[in-house]
Amino acid sequence: MRLADFDFDLPDDRIALRPASPRDSARLLEVAADGRLIDRRVHDLPGLLRPGDALVFNDTKVIPARLRGVRHRDDGVVLVEVTLLKRLSSSRWSAFAKPGRRLRPGDRIAFGETSDRACLLGALDATVAEKGEGGELTLAFDLAGPDLDLAIAERGTMPLPPYIAARRREDDQDLADYQTVYAREDGSVAAPTAGLHFTDALLTALAERGVSRHFVTLHVGAGTFLPVKTDDVADHRMHAEFGEVSPATAEALNAARAAGGRIVAVGTTALRLLESAADAAGQVRPFAGETSIFITPGYRFRTAQALMTNFHLPRSTLFMLVSAFSGLATMRAAYAHAVESGYRFYSYGDASLLWRAEP
Repeated sequence: MRLADFDFDLPDDRIALRPASPRDSARLLEVAADGRLIDRRVHDLPGLLRPGDALVFNDTKVIPARLRGVRHRDDGVVLVEVTLLKRLSSSRWSAFAKPGRRLRPGDRIAFGETSDRACLLGALDATVAEKGEGGELTLAFDLAGPDLDLAIAERGTMPLPPYIAARRREDDQDLADYQTVYAREDGSVAAPTAGLHFTDALLTALAERGVSRHFVTLHVGAGTFLPVKTDDVADHRMHAEFGEVSPATAEALNAARAAGGRIVAVGTTALRLLESAADAAGQVRPFAGETSIFITPGYRFRTAQALMTNFHLPRSTLFMLVSAFSGLATMRAAYAHAVESGYRFYSYGDASLLWRAEP
């Protein structure tokens, strides 16, 4: 398939810069397996599911992965902004930097910006250990382990997606808004955004309905925002991300489905991980490792019967995934309806509930 097959027009005013309040008041577009479109609200979800259904959440926790500081070299200093991408060891991270062209191996960067933009020297320092062909850096921090984690948490800010960060700067409200209420496993540099719609009250209502909830972990990398640059979709290569499905969760999901319950993945990250962990018969197996699964139309899903997800960018791997799940023609119609009806898009936007199209 061609990249142009996944393009659509999206007015700038449809991009949400703040989430709905309360979270579960966001709009929810239900897309039936036969393509019918029904306008709802997220708080309607308990009535759309049946007792015995199983919700699968990604419990990864977003770390404040955007760091600002200064590069030190004999010829002077340069202001630097770094977005951490992936932990490589107890003291090393891969990262993107701006301006990346001004950095080279051996450079020292001191992070921890104050209000007058002077750096808190010694608080969080790193050396550029390597520079990759794609511009990504390997940063070797002076701190390691929990001490490094605490310093990043203190000095970093939330790594808002580029389509939000280009229009406003992150603030303290984002520390709460860009995190699910059930997040518990540190490691993501982007939120599993479908989960942002859930409140404690909604989770309680779902439990009272008899819908079980289960947690998997997939640490979302900044690669989720990288554009597809190949005209032939098959030539695109996904960045690997670490995920884990525990033996207890795998057993519970298999039991729920055997009893007639439906698996409902909350977010594309949860769905990608379930598909990575499933065998050919659709049984979910324990899993711990990296996955770079790339799902496009023609893929045969083995696990979830439904997917709750936000509205995604045109020409993105995530729009390709939802098109595989519900059909490209159906998703193009659903997105056209969403645009025309004023749904809000992207990380802080509204949601959709997709029922899997049967082949």
